[in-house]
Amino acid sequence: MTKNLYVDVHVLQTVPSSNINRDDTGAPKTALYGGVVRARVSSQSWKRAMRHEFNHSGAQVEGIRTKEVLQLLTDAIAAKNPELDQDGAEGLANDVLKTAGIKVKNGQTGALMLVSRGQVNKIAEYALSHETLDKKELKAVFNGNQSLDLALFGRMVADNPELNVEASAQVAHAISTHAVQPEFDYYTALDDLQKDDATGAAMLGTVEYNSSTLYRYANVNVEELAQNLGAESALTGVREFIKSFALSMPTGKQNTFANKTLPSYILVTVRDDTPVNLVSAFEQPVESKNGYVRKSVEKLEQGFDDAAKMVDQPVMTVVLSQVDSQLDDQATNINDLLDQVTNKLSEVIGDEDTND
Repeated sequence: MTKNLYVDVHVLQTVPSSNINRDDTGAPKTALYGGVVRARVSSQSWKRAMRHEFNHSGAQVEGIRTKEVLQLLTDAIAAKNPELDQDGAEGLANDVLKTAGIKVKNGQTGALMLVSRGQVNKIAEYALSHETLDKKELKAVFNGNQSLDLALFGRMVADNPELNVEASAQVAHAISTHAVQPEFDYYTALDDLQKDDATGAAMLGTVEYNSSTLYRYANVNVEELAQNLGAESALTGVREFIKSFALSMPTGKQNTFANKTLPSYILVTVRDDTPVNLVSAFEQPVESKNGYVRKSVEKLEQGFDDAAKMVDQPVMTVVLSQVDSQLDDQATNINDLLDQVTNKLSEVIGDEDTND
């Protein structure tokens, strides 16, 4: 692949009373945009939800984000060489991480590190087959055998930036298309064994929440993903990325509010010039007393048309919507949308390979 190729995913989704992503005070996260307060869900929160959705969908995702890399590697070394006792396996694992420039204190890395099980196994094999550990060779092993989530979301290793993996995907903070006002639920809990002559609640408190129509955006650099995974796996990865982004939701206070909804509108574009976040369509907040979805769709599609004055037309555009859309290319269901996108990407990538 030689050309730029970006997949943009735009989602409009209504969320009822909820607190799916809290700040340090326990309140739903917010953002000031267009002069008004919006509901917000952080990109980190949604990416974690996507990683869990990958596993539920059956995608081959083996990434583990943990500080327990030493233990993972120790277990892998011990499994591959049962003759080594626990101390020997752990000592070898320690040597590997030290040679790679990864600091370990009290058995843990200084920060969370995303590794794939394939990488852990290859590192263990390397450690057992080499009497002398080489930093450059270890770097290659650490950066090979990437899992889908590692290739998409990247990895930062502060101790040794050479082990960093550039993310192929970007996920924006979701914000509401309209202004929101905080609301509070005052709740009480009664003791089931409370005596009949006793009064009052055993526990009481408040929880802050809001409801909103969220604009969500993410993109994938297909060329970057193909470099990390290979072209064929990259096509599968893009499909899983779109699906997991559309269908996942962070689980904060999920049992309290049961707020799991599905998108009302999904717009996917394939561009060969630049990714385009259309949030500026909502810089002037939607105002309505009769629902926000339809007006949000109208503003988003107007923003899509306005973007055409600044950038090239997309290679393809496809919409899956539960409400009226003015765009021509419609999908009948989520699988049809995913098929259309992956078929177009296969076509574009195939044309590029032919021209090389």
